[in-house]
Amino acid sequence: MSEKKETTVLVLTLLFTLGIVGGGFWWFTKYSGIDVGSIANTQSQPAVQSNIATFAQAPNVPSGLFNYGGSTTWAPIRKEVDQAIAIVWPQFRLRYTDPTVGAPGSGSGIKMLLNNQLAFSQSSRSLKDEEYQEAQVRGFSLKEIPVAIDGIAIAVNPNLNIPGITVAQLKDIYTGKLTNWNQVGGPDLNITPYSRRLEEGGTIDFFAENVLEDEKFGSNVQFIPTTTQALREVAKNLGGIYYASAPEIVPQCTVKPLPLGRTAADLISPYQEPFVSLARCPQERNQLNAVAFQTGQYPITRRLFVIVKQNDQSDQQAGEAYANLLLTAQGQELITKAGFVSIR
Repeated sequence: MSEKKETTVLVLTLLFTLGIVGGGFWWFTKYSGIDVGSIANTQSQPAVQSNIATFAQAPNVPSGLFNYGGSTTWAPIRKEVDQAIAIVWPQFRLRYTDPTVGAPGSGSGIKMLLNNQLAFSQSSRSLKDEEYQEAQVRGFSLKEIPVAIDGIAIAVNPNLNIPGITVAQLKDIYTGKLTNWNQVGGPDLNITPYSRRLEEGGTIDFFAENVLEDEKFGSNVQFIPTTTQALREVAKNLGGIYYASAPEIVPQCTVKPLPLGRTAADLISPYQEPFVSLARCPQERNQLNAVAFQTGQYPITRRLFVIVKQNDQSDQQAGEAYANLLLTAQGQELITKAGFVSIR
């Protein structure tokens, strides 16, 4: 066979093969019921999007009533965000649910999520290995989606004369190694550390793991059920000290937020300088040092998470939609209004 005829045969064979493949592909897409375009879009779409301006533009917001629960730190965010979501997406109905037994908190919310009592939960700490493992045993997985930044602030009595303390000194105070304020540059006065109990929330869990480095609380620590009660005790007790989410401490009129540092030469205020005298409160309140929290200059910061159940059901859609809404520009603005720091 001549070279010209061989080339012609090869070309015809190639065209015939392409025709068969193309026809098969056309038949498959037309009659199989599978939308190839939607497959491509699904693969290219991230589970959570953060480049959206308003709640109205958020994708895949489901209809129905969805229970959620968890961290008490999130209360100011819930107050600002949930009402705004309801205005734009009235069919996406959200109901905060307390645990049947025990106090609400990050840990109890995650436990309720694992027990199928919630569609998603809110947490002020990361998921633990055992929580990931328990989810796997139950046939699904968990995903944590960060939506805001928070700092742990330290409250002392307004009349306590002390410039600040280091993270190491804070640890020694709560593990019982430092018991007098004169050991950290203050007056000769016994220190009274206050805390909520370890099982009562993500803030305490985070503090125990990241500040105490899993050492036990000292025997002199007085355990108080709520932050409100603890702040009242600090306001009455010149030697008192307490830690909590920065938005719960910085704007207060009865306690003083204490500068904190990695070293004594590098004390960072959790509030914007200059300090607003408490005598001018509530007309003027101290504001969060958002820049120091966002850059990590302030030594104790953390992220707040939406915990989503990965089960390819409506619970997953609800959790991802809620996170999407919080990550919109509108959601981040409301988070800032609630006293936390935008993650974007």
